[in-house]
Amino acid sequence: MGSIRVQVVLLALCATWMGAAEARADEPYYKGKRLAVLINFAVGGPTDLEGRLFAKYLAKHIEGQPPVLVQNMDGAGGMMGATYLGELGPRDGTMVGYLSGTSWQAVAEPERFKVEFKSHEFVAYQPGTTVHFVRTDVKPGMKQPADIVKAKGLVAGGLSADTSKDLRLRLALDMLGVPHQYVTGYRSSAPARLALERGEINMFSESVPTYRGVVEPRLVKTGQLIPVFYDSSYTGDTPPVSKQMEGLSIPTFPQLYKTIKGTMPSGQLWEAYRTIFDVNATMQRLIVMPPGVPQVAVDALRAAVQRVNNDKDFAAEATKMIEFVPEYVTGGTINSQVRDMLVASPDIRAFIAEYTKRAKR
Repeated sequence: MGSIRVQVVLLALCATWMGAAEARADEPYYKGKRLAVLINFAVGGPTDLEGRLFAKYLAKHIEGQPPVLVQNMDGAGGMMGATYLGELGPRDGTMVGYLSGTSWQAVAEPERFKVEFKSHEFVAYQPGTTVHFVRTDVKPGMKQPADIVKAKGLVAGGLSADTSKDLRLRLALDMLGVPHQYVTGYRSSAPARLALERGEINMFSESVPTYRGVVEPRLVKTGQLIPVFYDSSYTGDTPPVSKQMEGLSIPTFPQLYKTIKGTMPSGQLWEAYRTIFDVNATMQRLIVMPPGVPQVAVDALRAAVQRVNNDKDFAAEATKMIEFVPEYVTGGTINSQVRDMLVASPDIRAFIAEYTKRAKR
């Protein structure tokens, strides 16, 4: 009789445990957890502006609604944060990177990533571009974009010689035949922008959120700067409409080149520029998790990103803050899409590596 009672009790305990386990399995993965969004550039820059806006609405749309915290880790042109994510970031789904500039770095120097970047879990990406601008007081005076070829004593500033943004700026100036000095090492966009305002450098570049939100209202409309071009690899007569650039009267680099030279760009410098743009601008922002993260966590974030894309409040706040609405490409095939795009020919990689070394000398 005693043994029967024991069996009944054990069965009851098993049923209770199984029921609790099933209940836990039905709960959203992020319930009771906390999520960190790691941004690989400093506070106040374009990646930070976008990343914080993204984090705010991501928190709203993740099932289980975990607290979402933003962590900035800048340095080495974004490499500090990007490599930290893969090497030391938690692999339980509690950290996701909002990375800028990493796509090209992963193609150009994959050996810098101790954890292969292609092995990461890609949640989403956002295409984008960069606007390049110059002080109007550069001799003999910059009044329109084509005046850049007349510039005397031009000092172009940047974050790191191997970043895609800096590479495209120098390649463009070299294609146009503009003599210039290149000053690098600014930790993030904010100190570089301050150096620009002080006249320590007189040409710089920003991605569209900061150009629209800071540079245009504070420095272009006051007459201190003019935009020169924005990055594009399209060489047709009419570039495709870019939501980021709507309402801005700025030529693409190929348009500017044709205005000055009479033909579209070509040759080795152009192929290098085009390759860097096609890799990095297609995936200007990467939302990525370390390898080995549970698939349920990846799926939950991809679903949340899709909800952010459809959120009217997100669209309204983005329009107010950065004057365009980011559109994140996501879905179940993102891993294969991103890995297929992280490529460049050996010849182009070798040429750009040597071109980068010359800038560091």
